[in-house]
Amino acid sequence: MALKSKVVRPRDFRLRGHTLEELQKMSLDELAKLLPSRERRKLKRGFTQEEEKILKKLRRNNTVKTHCRDMIILPEMVGKVIQVYNGKEFVRIEVKPEMIGHRFGEFAITRTFLKHSGPGVGATRSSKYVPLK
Repeated sequence: MALKSKVVRPRDFRLRGHTLEELQKMSLDELAKLLPSRERRKLKRGFTQEEEKILKKLRRNNTVKTHCRDMIILPEMVGKVIQVYNGKEFVRIEVKPEMIGHRFGEFAITRTFLKHSGPGVGATRSSKYVPLK
């Protein structure tokens, strides 16, 4: 009896049981029902003028620069490149299907991790104490 080997494929993206193609065909109201409450409320209120501009530019171009960090990523943005300002520079984000429903700002981190070294030149005697591990 020969054993059949299973071909393991990466799973297709699904958001609550819907494929990417189905999500792209949905209206905003139908999409909003699949998202968490905060994103649903934002889509229900409608887009601001700045968000409308971003959508128009994305439909024409594949790359857009923006300061708008609170815009929700929609299915039509998948495959596009968005450069989001983090307070110092523009961070390049390639939109993937897993990002749908999240906001631009979640992918452009504003704070950098800082690890301090030992005490400096002008440190007092008590602050020079470094415990041994």
